[in-house]
Amino acid sequence: MTTVAWWNCFAGIAGNMALGSLIDAGADLEAIERELVALPVGGWTLETEEVLRAGLAATHVRVRVGETHVVRTYSHIVGLLTEARLPDRARERALAAFLRLGTVESRLHRRPLSQVHFHEVGSTDAIIDIVGTCVALEVLGVDEVRSSPVAQGTGMVSSAHGLLPIPAPAVVGLLADAGAPSFGTTVPMELTTPTGAALLAGLCRGWGPMPAMTVTASGFGAGSREIDGMPNALQVVLGSCVEPAPDHAQPVVVVEANVDDVTGEILGATLTALMAAGALDAWITPVTAKKGRPGQVVSVLCEPSAVAVLRRVLGEETGTLGVRASTWQRWPSTREFGTVEVDGYPVRVKRGPSRIKAEHDDAARVARLLGQPVREVTRRAEESAHRLFDG
Repeated sequence: MTTVAWWNCFAGIAGNMALGSLIDAGADLEAIERELVALPVGGWTLETEEVLRAGLAATHVRVRVGETHVVRTYSHIVGLLTEARLPDRARERALAAFLRLGTVESRLHRRPLSQVHFHEVGSTDAIIDIVGTCVALEVLGVDEVRSSPVAQGTGMVSSAHGLLPIPAPAVVGLLADAGAPSFGTTVPMELTTPTGAALLAGLCRGWGPMPAMTVTASGFGAGSREIDGMPNALQVVLGSCVEPAPDHAQPVVVVEANVDDVTGEILGATLTALMAAGALDAWITPVTAKKGRPGQVVSVLCEPSAVAVLRRVLGEETGTLGVRASTWQRWPSTREFGTVEVDGYPVRVKRGPSRIKAEHDDAARVARLLGQPVREVTRRAEESAHRLFDG
């Protein structure tokens, strides 16, 4: 049985919203504070307040700090987290979030990763938000984190470097590197902050609609401001997903459409959109259509709960006049997920019953950054993964 936390980012995500949602869902504040005391960072207090956002009850978290503005490097942050006696999984998640952020900042400012300076995200309140969220996940016993597509606002936001466009460059880079789907709104404010995007990039292992699970708890973390017409809040839903027994089939649905007037570029973009919307798999089969025309069958494998969303995406992306669906069965193998580093860059990996495989998109991205062949980065990542999984 796997405990899953799914964030619904309909109004974006910030670090304090993520922490607030988990506290609202039942994470014990005193237990979180006991673990955070291990951080070699002092002069802070954690306050929570029950508030309403557009009439919806939520928990607002505020970190009070006494420090003047402190700029910390990525290496400094890693040192703080390594020194702290945190739960192992909470530390690994926090390190993954800061590694994702450091990698993006390194690229944006053209600095080596070890020399990247964190301004807003290196301050004490941001550290407490990120590490506190990771500790809260541990308090709740969460094994896997997933997220919906992520909302973005519009306008400009103030930063240590001056005014920046919304979404901020770091937010765009973090979500792009993680393969996270996002969408723009006309809300004239920053909905997703770099802290929130770093948590998603470092922690999430899946994107799309709420996964099939038995819900055990839910909560809302409040943003600091009101938004006209919608609650400025982040929803979290907690539940248990039971892995099917080896001889027990998992019901799945295949949604399909025949097309014969769509370009290859559109078909490629369709597959990307379907996967981002929560498909388990998607593929294209060439066929001979009516009147002897060459055509394609676009097929989407998904959980029954995702049919409505994926049917809509398939129709919008291809312009097809109709889709069909059939119920199948599958026997998925149990798999483990993790993240390793290749020359300081994160690469996601997974292990099945008979092999370990690096995520190709991550390996390709790191290969471009290092100027190495993809196969070399893949080999090094999979060798590191053997050490990770085998202890």
